[in-house]
This record gives sequence, C-alpha cells and structure tokens, in this order.
Amino acid sequence: MDETQERRILIADNDRARELFGLNDSHLRFIEEGFDVTIVPRGNEVIIKGQEDEVGRVVRLFNRLTAIQERGGRVTERDVRYAVRLAREGDEKPLADALTDVIVTTYRGKQIRPKTIGQKEYVDAIRRSGVTFGIGPAGTGKTYLAMAVAVAAFKAKEVARIILTRPAVEAGEKLGFLPGDMQQKVDPYLRPLYDALFDIMGSETFERLMDRGVIEVAPLAFMRGRTLDDSFIILDEAQNTTPEQMKMFLTRMGFGSKVVVTGDITQIDLPEGTRSGLVDVQRVLRNVPGISFYYLTERDVVRNDLVQLIIKAYEAAGGGGTGSHPPRPRAGRPNGSETQ
Repeated sequence: MDETQERRILIADNDRARELFGLNDSHLRFIEEGFDVTIVPRGNEVIIKGQEDEVGRVVRLFNRLTAIQERGGRVTERDVRYAVRLAREGDEKPLADALTDVIVTTYRGKQIRPKTIGQKEYVDAIRRSGVTFGIGPAGTGKTYLAMAVAVAAFKAKEVARIILTRPAVEAGEKLGFLPGDMQQKVDPYLRPLYDALFDIMGSETFERLMDRGVIEVAPLAFMRGRTLDDSFIILDEAQNTTPEQMKMFLTRMGFGSKVVVTGDITQIDLPEGTRSGLVDVQRVLRNVPGISFYYLTERDVVRNDLVQLIIKAYEAAGGGGTGSHPPRPRAGRPNGSETQ
C-alpha cells in the first residue's frame, strides 16, 4: 500500500494563485473530488496530502495548469475540468501547447485558441495539409476552428479569398415555396456560417469583404463549374452531401488553395438509401498524399458537460445517423499519409 505523502506547490504570484484556485477555491474542491487527496491553500501555495500515487498525479496536474499560465494563458474552470479528466485517464500530452496556441484575435480582442488537445491537433492538421476532413460530433469546434484558421490565413495574405459553403439538404422543391429571391431562400441554411464570421470579424468587416467578393458564403450547388484559386474553402455539414456532390466540390480546388471539410456522420439528413459523400470519401481518399482525416470525439466537446453525456448515450445506443462508415482510427488520431 502506498504511503501517505505531502507535497507543496508554490504558485508564481497571488494573482495566478487566485485564478488557479477558482472563486472560493472551487477549482481546488473539484480537483479533490477527482482524486483521493486533500488540498490546502495557503497564500500562493498549495499543500497536497494523500497516497503517494494520487499525490503524484495531482502534482503533475498542477504543473500542467501552471504551464498554461507561464505561456501567457489564463486558466478557466473549463480548463481545470478538462485537465482533471485527462489526468484521470492517464493522458500526459502537453496541455499548455494546446491551450496557448492563438489562432487569430477577433475584432473585439478575444483570442481564439484550441480548447482541447484534440482541437489543437485538428488545427495543426489544417495548417499542414492541402485538404483536411474534420469529422466529429456537435460542439467540438470543427467549423468554428476551421474558420478561425481561414481568417488567420487571409490576414497573413496566404490566401486571397475565403469561401464557405453548405449543402441545402431540404432545399429541393421546398425552396421554391420560400419567400424572397434565391439568396434569401438559402440564407437560413447558411446562417450558422454568417454567425461564426460575425463573431470573428465583426459585421462591418464581414459585410465589406462580402461586397468586395473576398468572402463568399453560398450553397454547395453554386460551386459547380468553378475553379477556386488562392482560396481557403470550407465545406460544412458535409455528411449531407452525396458522393457526386463531394467529388464535385473537391475538384473545384485550384492553385494556392486550401480545403477543409467538416461534418458529423451520426447526423445524416439525406433521404433513406442515399449514400453520404462524407462516409464514402473516407474510403476513397484515405491513402491520398496531402489529405488528412482528423476525428474529434466527445472528449473535444466544449459545450455544456451534458453534451458529452448525451453523445456517449447515443453512441452506446447505436449512433444516430444513416449509412455506415469504414473502421476509423483510434479517437482523436489523424489519418492520411501526410499526417502519419
């Protein structure tokens, strides 16, 4: 049996200690609940008491959290909860590298960063690959992070345009019965993309760049027959494309362009019996150089904790989408020759 041990950790200053401990030491209490230890705060120092192995895990946990502060990041309740979960699962990947990677700064001065190790690896895959498929459940930041990387690439003059597209699955005959011109008819399908860009760029900048044709938000059908050079192109909700639509979209890519395709294969809204292009493309392009497949999981959900539990429950019940897909790599690992 392990011996009882006491370890002390000195935090750099009182401000960092208050941030790390949480309001009324709430972060410390949460850490205590996750491990069989007692944590006693004293000024900018914490004393950790318990069995040797548990104390060692908590010490490593504090080291990971203080490393975030040393890299210029802030430690939030979400970060503490995520770090505790990683520590309990024995995941020792560098947390500070992920949570301090500033992708882009919004017009309000907010820094957009990955919030999980999986999100950091996904962002890295986008940066280094010509075409990246981000596949995972709702709330994992697939589209928002891709847009942040796109805006960063545009600001750095790596691309001249940003093009965002989605399939309007329910358009068909119903589209004609909606009021307004074609743009007004498809706007409801594209609204989530507008909202994300408003949040990153601000509505005035977004509208100005839209008017200049630098940013384009359009339904997937509008991509047919075009060649898109020097562009950062994002296809969202790709699980609702057919294989033919997916091929059409991917072959629009021109010189100097980068493509990100996002989707959730458990939420396919295609008619019964229709194959999903996102399911099909994993088989077709799995071993093509320069193409990455990255799979985010419930561990990367950054919404309410209940969302993770909901996703796990649906997975345990057999998923929630139509169509099958080939065996995928271990959760969170990229696949594709460029990212191996």
